[in-house]
Amino acid sequence: MFSLKNKVALITGASRGIGEEIAKLYAKAGAHVIVSSRRQEGVDAVADKIKARGGNATGIACHIGDQGAIEGLIETIKKDFGQLDILVNNAAANPYFGHILDTPVSAMKKTIEVNIEGYFLMSQLAGQMMRDNGGGCIINTASINGVTPGPMQGIYSITKAAIISMTKAFAKECAPQNIRVNAVLPGLTDTKFASALTSNEFMLKQIMPLIPMNRVADPSETAGAFLFLASDAASYITGINIPVDGGLLI
Repeated sequence: MFSLKNKVALITGASRGIGEEIAKLYAKAGAHVIVSSRRQEGVDAVADKIKARGGNATGIACHIGDQGAIEGLIETIKKDFGQLDILVNNAAANPYFGHILDTPVSAMKKTIEVNIEGYFLMSQLAGQMMRDNGGGCIINTASINGVTPGPMQGIYSITKAAIISMTKAFAKECAPQNIRVNAVLPGLTDTKFASALTSNEFMLKQIMPLIPMNRVADPSETAGAFLFLASDAASYITGINIPVDGGLLI
């Protein structure tokens, strides 16, 4: 039921953290994983780890804030694989940590460029390929910040709320094409991306009392939700947002 055998899966932002754990788990479940992130050396390192464990993986660099790079990635997948069954939009930008009133315009634009425009275009082009091949599934990495804005993370939280809405819009319109679209909402997770929070003792003291499980998640603990949504176990599920947050949103 959780097998991804004979599936081709693209995971963006997969050179570390949650994306790397998703890639490893998908490969273990039988998928050929396309590991993608901005730097080739990073994706090659993860692909090599997967292959050393007996899995199938290919590293292809792509900056999802760059329309041309996205288009090139999808064309490469068409040429080299002829199919794309699973897309995980996991790459993200959060260049500014501070008061929303002081957010630089450059940081706002970069966050929107990657977290909204990149997710939309990647979903659109991958979805077109899935439609032509009879269906597939798209999973977006949103965040609990898209439900309850995180302190000093205003523009990031706004874009994550947009991803939640985007997930529902794509799910509703793509269901007739046999394309399921869902999202996972990670809570506080021990990644380099979240280090502005996890390494800040003052912030942790504010956040930890809000988490019933009273701890930060390991990235591997989030990957299981992505496997479930990509598998046949979720064959009648579309348009949902699954929090993996230790109970914070309760």
